Order: sequence, then C-alpha cells, then structure tokens
Amino acid sequence: MTHRSCTPSHFQRLNRRGFLSVGMLAGTSLTLPQLLAQREARADLKDYKNFEGTAKSIIHIFLPGGIAHQESFDPKPYAPIEYRGEMRQVATKIEGEVFGETLVQTAAIADKLTVIRSMTHGEAAHERGTHNMFTGYRPSPALQFPSIGSVVSHELGPRHNLPPYVCIPNMPNEYAGSGYLSSAFAPFSLGSDPAQGGFRVRDLNLPNGIDDSRFATRKNALEAVNAHFTQKEKSDDLTAMNTFYERAYALISSPQAREAFDIEKEPAQLRDEYGRGTAGARMLLARRLVQAGVRLVNLTYGGWDMHNGIVAGFRGQMPEFDKAFATLITDLERQGMLDETLVMVSSEFGRTPKINANAGRDHYPKVFSTVLAGGGVKKGFIYGSSNSTASEPEENPVGPEDLFTTVYHCLGIVADKELMAPGDRPIEIVDGGKVIKEILA
Repeated sequence: MTHRSCTPSHFQRLNRRGFLSVGMLAGTSLTLPQLLAQREARADLKDYKNFEGTAKSIIHIFLPGGIAHQESFDPKPYAPIEYRGEMRQVATKIEGEVFGETLVQTAAIADKLTVIRSMTHGEAAHERGTHNMFTGYRPSPALQFPSIGSVVSHELGPRHNLPPYVCIPNMPNEYAGSGYLSSAFAPFSLGSDPAQGGFRVRDLNLPNGIDDSRFATRKNALEAVNAHFTQKEKSDDLTAMNTFYERAYALISSPQAREAFDIEKEPAQLRDEYGRGTAGARMLLARRLVQAGVRLVNLTYGGWDMHNGIVAGFRGQMPEFDKAFATLITDLERQGMLDETLVMVSSEFGRTPKINANAGRDHYPKVFSTVLAGGGVKKGFIYGSSNSTASEPEENPVGPEDLFTTVYHCLGIVADKELMAPGDRPIEIVDGGKVIKEILA
C-alpha cells in the first residue's frame, strides 16, 4: 500500500484502508504517533491530497496498434542498423534531442512537450495493452474497470450543458467505457467523423417537424413516464437512461452546446493549418469541445500495428498527425488554453527493438513512449530513458498506474480514492501508482 501524505488534514480523511490500519494498532506495539511517523517517512514531501489541479480538461490522442517509439519519439541514431531502422531523425527544440524524421513540425514545438521515454508494462496483446492505457489497470477476469474518461465524468461531472466525456468519432474500444461504474458515465459519441463532408453530430438536432414547443411538451411527458417507472423499479439502466435523456435535452436545447460541435465555425485558414484530413479535423474539434467545457475528449488516429513495411507506414500516416498535433499545441497556446488543457498522446505499447524479416516491428510492451503537454506539466522536458537499443527502460520506468495517477493529479482527482464496484466492493481509481513529481511544472 502506498501512502502519499499524512498531514493532520489527511488523517482526518482516512479511507477504508487507513481505518483498518488504525484498528490494528491494538494488536501491535505501534502507537498512533509512531504509525503516523512511519507514514510520513514513506510519503511524498508535498501534500498532493490537497491539490486542486492545474488542468480543466484533457485531450487524449490514442494511436491504436502500438506505435514504434524508435521511429517516433525515441530514435536511436547510434544503434546498429537492425535496431535503429532505415529512417532518419530530426533535431527538436529540446537541445540534443531528436524525433523521427516524419515529426518535423512536432520537433519544432518540442519545447512545449514532456516526453516520457520509459513507459513499461507486460501486456503484449492489443486488447490487454489497450486496457492498461485506458484504465491504468491490468485486465481482470472478475471486473471491468472504468476508463479515464468515465472516471473524470463521475468525479467532475458536466459543464455548460456539455457531456463531460466525448469520443471522436466513436468509442474506440470496449475499454473506453464506464466499466463497473454506471453506464450514465459512458462517453458521448459523435456517430460520424468530423473529417467527412456535411459532418453532423448524431441526434443533436431536433427531428423534422418538431419545433421548440413540441420538444418541451414531449420532454414533460417523458419526465412523467420516467418518474412512474423509476418509483416501481430501481436499476442502473433506468438511472442511466434518465441521465442520458437529461443530457440529451440539455444539448439539444442549448445553442452554445450545439455550436461547440460545429467545426464549420472555424476560419478556413485555421482548418488548413490543422489539415483537412482525419487528424486535423478531429484535433480541431477536440479543441473546440474543451474550449466549450467538455472535461475529456478522446480521439484516435491511424493504425500503427506495423509488422510490415514500417518506413512506408510512417511516411504515409505520420505527416498528417505531425501537422495536426503541432497545430493543436500552438492553437491551444494562442487561445490561452494550453496551461489549463492537458494533452496526452499514447498507444497500447511500443515495437520490438529489431527490425523483423518483413521490414517491420512486432509488439513490445517492455518500453515505449508517451507524450504530454500543457495542463501543469513541464515544457521541453524528457523524462526517463530507454537503453541504447530501445529494448528496456534505463532510467525512471513508468507504469500505467504512475501515468494515470499523475494525470488524475493534474485534474485534481485523488487517484487512490475508492469508488464502489458491484457488491459494494471499494476499488481505488488507480491502485499503487505515484505522482511523477519530476514532470510537473
């Protein structure tokens, strides 16, 4: 069990485990002051429990398939060719550091990023690695853990009549859902891609022939029916449906909320700056949504499971990401939003140290990279490292539990707070992680 603080204010808010520890004092030789002294010796110097958070929102950019760290954020230019691969590198705004050759624009704004080069876990299957990087937990056959988006929705709730958790364009995998939490905390999915012509959010506008008056009448009638059934039957499904209806009505009846999803409101020049492709449209819409009040936006881009032809794969997909991502960071800064918006780029794992016989790389969870920006993290900072062949962490290994504990900390959410799973079973939001103090601004 990891304790991060033991000031008097923290002790007054002891969780279930804390009370159990105090209850055991009668059977040991420890006094209460001794117990607190031991906690102090193991705790971080800063009282993170009382931290309110530096980030108001998160944009989580997930690159599905397992992106190669060697061709992106952790190249090894001095390794033998079978390790470093054929691609060149580009110098970044961080002195002495390089990125892969297809990250030219991102390299130019690297002085606004924190790159963690020592991510590690033990799950080499896509599903299990994805679970780790959406929940902060290893998969369990007994329990479905909630995604970070659903936890944020549960803990912070909606703002400005907008759903707290939005997926662009849709929920990308089963681990992006609400898990053991109520389905009321599931994500709002757009239903179509903002990169498509004539993009409209599913179910956001009134049906043909329904004006505001009929809309209000139908809402009142539905509320009466819901109240009748809720009195007769208590269930998560009914509660969740009521919540979804309430949020849907708030969305449809709010011009500001509808406008937040309207990417056509952005100037043509800015849309060109992001790029008119999939990455640009999704990242621009993500910026609009957090600006309007959405707590967490999840978006995906590309397919990075490059067992074959990794050079062609990167040169085909990465330039679009590079342009959009660099513009997103620059745009957030221009809008005065970067310091309060945490941007995270992640993938389920990295790729094998050696190029395989098909000129690609295979699954490799032992070490990979994650990128953070804004929202309370340092600018122009590299944390951790892999060894000379990018085959294992060399310094400061970071597990998903540490990454998630740090991200929750930036949001002002206590990661070891206990939520209730089915059967009134208390489960910590993250189990055993630590705040990575070194990356905080």
